[in-house]
Amino acid sequence: MRTKHRLGISCVALMAATVAAKADPVRIGLMATLSGPASVLGTQVRNGFMLGVKELGGKLGGQPTTITIVDDQFKPDVAVARVKDLLQRDHVDIVTGIVFSNILMAVEKPVLSAGKLLISANAGPSPLAGAACSPLYFSTSFQNDTVHMAMADYANAEGIKKVVLIMPNYQAGKDAAAGFKHDFKGKIVDEIYTPLGQMDFSSELTKVASEKPDAIYTFMPGGMGVALVKQYHQSALVGKVKLLSGDTVDETSLPGIQDAALGTISASHWAPNMDNPQNKVFVASYEKAYGAPPSFYAAQGYDAAKLIDGALRKTGGKVDIEALRRAMDGVPFKSVRGAFKFNNNGFPIENFYQVSIVKRPDGKFVTKAGPKVMTMAKDIYSGACKLPPR
Repeated sequence: MRTKHRLGISCVALMAATVAAKADPVRIGLMATLSGPASVLGTQVRNGFMLGVKELGGKLGGQPTTITIVDDQFKPDVAVARVKDLLQRDHVDIVTGIVFSNILMAVEKPVLSAGKLLISANAGPSPLAGAACSPLYFSTSFQNDTVHMAMADYANAEGIKKVVLIMPNYQAGKDAAAGFKHDFKGKIVDEIYTPLGQMDFSSELTKVASEKPDAIYTFMPGGMGVALVKQYHQSALVGKVKLLSGDTVDETSLPGIQDAALGTISASHWAPNMDNPQNKVFVASYEKAYGAPPSFYAAQGYDAAKLIDGALRKTGGKVDIEALRRAMDGVPFKSVRGAFKFNNNGFPIENFYQVSIVKRPDGKFVTKAGPKVMTMAKDIYSGACKLPPR
């Protein structure tokens, strides 16, 4: 009996080893900004993605999965070197993550030229949405301009006539300005572009005071946003000039801004109070795992993991790039944001909502989605993309 029992175990082990040998290993490269002041954004993207993988038992598509995490250090040259390592040393089939648009613009060519899939979990630069679109590119966030178009629509509805723009001087900042200007019906009094990473906005706020607009509109992610919002609330502009923002005040910056953020209005495709089953599971799981509310960065990372898993299940677990691409086109998972579909350029067609800041009974600050401001919105560049509908 003992001999048979041991033989049975050996046979089961041999069968399991044979199945494992036939399985396609899934190799993912996750690139994020994980050092410096902007690391809070990259950490949320990474945490969201890894939470999604954990919920799937550590496997994507039920297959053995290796995830190599690299820090781009907020430097395009470092990002290029790291992504080449991912492709040539680690033999990844999919690169995901990527917080900043200048980083994405640096790595998209080596990834796409290698015939690999590139899934942005945040950055959404306009050049990749138009003529330079690729069938191998997908985004689980939004094209940069679109959220700022939504905020322009809000400003129009509020009767705001004169605005000063304050943006960081890089691709996403330029896209933010372009998106706001595309829909805003009033007058842009001035456009102020600051060095990426700037933390002192005293001269910019002094200039705003002299120009006397109805509002400031800004996009300042991470620590830059914390600094700008705090300095605005310490200035004489409060009560005279409104502060409107896109991708500035969220769960990554709220711990630093706290009460000063109350009353700030922005727009987003997601907030923790989105009322769907998958989002309720995600928010509860994230807070349990990390002890803090998730931001939209984490939500997008989580969706990226579920997108890859869903595509692999449609291919029967086979890591075939063309088959995976076709599977992703059909959005083979349920997003925490609710309904969305991919545009021909790989960016989502999705809803955007007016978002406010609330303080929970436990003292934590979170974003709260309110009225819908854009319904199944497409970005303004997709017409220049020559790819067919997905």
